[in-house]
Amino acid sequence: MFSWIFIFWLLQIPKLVSAFTFKISRCYYIITEEFHHEGDFMIGAFFPLHTFYTEKKMSHSTIPYKYLDGYVQYNFKNYQYILALQFAIEEINGNPNLLPNISLGFDFYNVRFTEKDTLMNAGIWLTSHVHKMVFPNYTCGKKKFTAALTGSSWMASAQIGTLLHLFKFPQITFGPYEPILSDRGQYSSLYQMAPQDTSLTLAIVSLIVHFRWLWVGLILPDDHKGNKILSDFREEMERKRICVAFVKMIPATWTSYFAKFWENMDETNVIIIYGDIDSLEGLMRNIGQRLLTWIVWVMNTEHHVLEISDYFMLDSFHGSLIFKHHYRENSDFTKFIQTVNPKNYPEDIYLPKLWYFFFKCSFSDINCHVLDNCQTNASLDVLPSHIFDVAMSEESTSIYNGVYALAHSLHEMRLQQLQIQPFENGEGMVFFPWQLNTFLKDIEVRKNRSLYWRQTIDVEYDILNLWNLPKGLGLKVKVGSFSANAPQGQQLSLSEQMIQWPAIFSEIPQSVCSESCQSGFRKVSQEGKAICCYNCTPCAENEISNETDVDQCVKCPESHYANTERNNCLQKSVSFLAYDEPLGMALASIALCLSTITVFVIGIFLRHRDTPIVKANNQGLSFILLITLTFCFLCTLNFIGQPNTSACILQQTTFAVAFTMALATVLAKAITVVLAFKVSFPGRMVRWLMLSRGPNYIIPICTLIQLLLCGIWMATYPPFIDQDAHTEHGHIILLCNKGSAVAFHSVLGYLCFLALGSYTMAFLSRNLPDTFNESKFLSFSMLVFFCVWVTFLPVYHSTNGKVLVAMEVFSILASSSALLVFIFGPKCYIILLRPDKNSFNHIRRKQHTRRKNSPKI
Repeated sequence: MFSWIFIFWLLQIPKLVSAFTFKISRCYYIITEEFHHEGDFMIGAFFPLHTFYTEKKMSHSTIPYKYLDGYVQYNFKNYQYILALQFAIEEINGNPNLLPNISLGFDFYNVRFTEKDTLMNAGIWLTSHVHKMVFPNYTCGKKKFTAALTGSSWMASAQIGTLLHLFKFPQITFGPYEPILSDRGQYSSLYQMAPQDTSLTLAIVSLIVHFRWLWVGLILPDDHKGNKILSDFREEMERKRICVAFVKMIPATWTSYFAKFWENMDETNVIIIYGDIDSLEGLMRNIGQRLLTWIVWVMNTEHHVLEISDYFMLDSFHGSLIFKHHYRENSDFTKFIQTVNPKNYPEDIYLPKLWYFFFKCSFSDINCHVLDNCQTNASLDVLPSHIFDVAMSEESTSIYNGVYALAHSLHEMRLQQLQIQPFENGEGMVFFPWQLNTFLKDIEVRKNRSLYWRQTIDVEYDILNLWNLPKGLGLKVKVGSFSANAPQGQQLSLSEQMIQWPAIFSEIPQSVCSESCQSGFRKVSQEGKAICCYNCTPCAENEISNETDVDQCVKCPESHYANTERNNCLQKSVSFLAYDEPLGMALASIALCLSTITVFVIGIFLRHRDTPIVKANNQGLSFILLITLTFCFLCTLNFIGQPNTSACILQQTTFAVAFTMALATVLAKAITVVLAFKVSFPGRMVRWLMLSRGPNYIIPICTLIQLLLCGIWMATYPPFIDQDAHTEHGHIILLCNKGSAVAFHSVLGYLCFLALGSYTMAFLSRNLPDTFNESKFLSFSMLVFFCVWVTFLPVYHSTNGKVLVAMEVFSILASSSALLVFIFGPKCYIILLRPDKNSFNHIRRKQHTRRKNSPKI
């Protein structure tokens, strides 16, 4: 890089010196509007090579439209047009197989940017031709006119075409393809050499997509063509989900104070510029002056780097990407340029100016077309490419092909005339120019392509990268190509390592409205903005995104869960209320301890079975209740461990049957107490119930009812193994689904009904006189039982997973413990700690005291 900079500044030294020592001769500013290259058949060439401008518009006193302070400005970059025309004519004139014994020539007329000057030059040339049409015997100079070659601006071609259309005069344009000029009703004899840009928008958008530029600006001419290409760009970009940061339309009349145009230019790093050279001239000059060095310009037109002596190293267009129609390089044209000099082409009015300005020749004092003190080896090919490019441009290629198209048309016409009537000695071709239209429509130019076919073919584009650092280098390097006919995915070809980006970037530039959303996040559009402008929000619970810039996160399957970064789904581990877990171990230990205590109580009662406190309140029912409570404690073990179908069925049936028997036993004990105190009163029914032990039948009856409910439940909607994938993160909890919520609540309701009945009977007998009346303890235990299960219901509906199972186990243990503690706790206390109260003597003394203290009636 430093070596380039050194060479660049070294090259600038002569320029700096000459800026102070070199005085421009007056001959440099003397220029005519036309010159001629003689031939048998003449082509009218209308090219924009120089223009006049004035600063104060000081009008001439006698000559209209002439200013005293007028200056001439040369566009030497367009001089290649004349060389391409000259090169094609010399090739054709030297080809014995094409137009033998006939030479082509041209009349050059400079095209200015005003309609008046353009029509005036076209009128002068056409008038001389019409004069020959009116007076066919007029043979001065023996020149015959064939066609007009116009460009590069479509506007100039349209202005000239309007005039030529009146005479059906053939007109060939070499500028960019313009749909308006294809109107045969308005321009019946106009032929465009440039192919249509049918694939340009696709090519540019493909490049944008390749580099993932999602936020780009558009600068287009404010005319019908700009509006059409804007519609094409919007359609293609919308299809590829690329957003337009802004659209700026270039006004027809460019003004330097058009400040509003430059607003928001810093919103994006990539801007597409579309238009022809003429419409973009003012824009390019302004961009160069503003040093917008952070923007990658994507253009369809080669930027003509103007020779401005600002001596800046940086250039706004360095790193630009240019789309250019692909043409085969013509090496003969480069060799031809090496031979061009003012001596070989004395009629050329621009060559002396070029040699004078760039090779420091001097004009002769006698004639401004004669040069002195010139270098013998001076040649245009030694000039830097930004001043004069020896490679044939698109416009020059169109000129070259247009001249050949015209030559082939003349050749076909000549052959047709010879077939009809051979020429006599000294007689040449005689025709009217409008007769060429028939041949121009069908003629095959080089590569066997017809004029109309060239307009509709899907062309291939070369992608050029502008290297202009340091400023003035001006190299255009081919870095890729685009072919619409290639298979999908292979249309764009790029050599990224060859691309030089603007100096501010050390790698491929990024152009986005919002930074990419990384994996684990999704895009949320910003209200009122383009879809490329968004915020990044984390994926929801159990959702992931493993790509960047996703619109929606993907929900993990039920068997998986999202990791912490939410960019991957992990397999959930199977979990259940196991014995090796602290909770399962604690519940199992409590159940075993309580069942052991119950067995211990049974042992105490068996050992003291002959004592009054054991015999009181139906000894047999007490043993049944203790055995049933043992099963109630042990049935909770069905809820712990890995569930299976048998365990799920046993959970509910053993729990329901065991608790039904326990509650039925309590009910039988309460009824027994009530009946025992009513036996002193007359009543056969009461006496029969006591003698036949009728209350004991309550247990099987109530149990059968519960078995019937359970049978219906198991036959219709039995419990089954279910999975809970939501309660515990990263785990699938195996548990037993009740199968039927109605059946489960029916079983619980029946148990509560028994508990309520037992509580009612025990409450009614709480004040009956008896030494060991347990009615108070029965009522309190039923009250606790009822509270436990009423509390369980809302908890059951508000919890899930292992907590739900643990709560059900806890409710079974708590309610069973209430029965054990409140019914048998006081009795064990008396048996173990107050044995003096557990004797018949104590009972007699207590009854004697009660009778003594009772009032006499």
